[in-house]
Amino acid sequence: MSKTQCRKQCKKQSGQRHARGFTLLELLVVIVIIGLLAAYVGPKYFSQLGKSEVTVAKAQIEAFEKSLDTYRLDVGRYPTTEEGLAALLAAPATAGAKWNGPYLKKGVPPDPWGQPYQYKAPGTRGDYEITSLGKDGQPGGTADNADITSQ
Repeated sequence: MSKTQCRKQCKKQSGQRHARGFTLLELLVVIVIIGLLAAYVGPKYFSQLGKSEVTVAKAQIEAFEKSLDTYRLDVGRYPTTEEGLAALLAAPATAGAKWNGPYLKKGVPPDPWGQPYQYKAPGTRGDYEITSLGKDGQPGGTADNADITSQ
């Protein structure tokens, strides 16, 4: 190997030595940027999660309403408060031979926050009322804690 070839080889190796890896400062800048993005996106993501739970509760209540309407067409009345939504799964003694259920494919699910739905017949605004008490499980409230009611 000639002296010029040796010098070129030495320069390449020394240049490669400086190009390896990241400095601590570069890594810290990247971590700060990722943290800022997470701080911006995180709250928006979790607020959407609360909205989706409310949407699920409304969809479940609508499914109960359709099942209750079918029950009424068969039996001639809505279930009483005492019979509740369980009347959609098993024939109550007062329904007689007209009951043609079950009217739900699966059992009555809890609301998205794990609480049972409340059924009352007659309701305050109609023949019946189905209510989810929201995230806090207490009557009233605002935002995610607000009650979700049929009709």
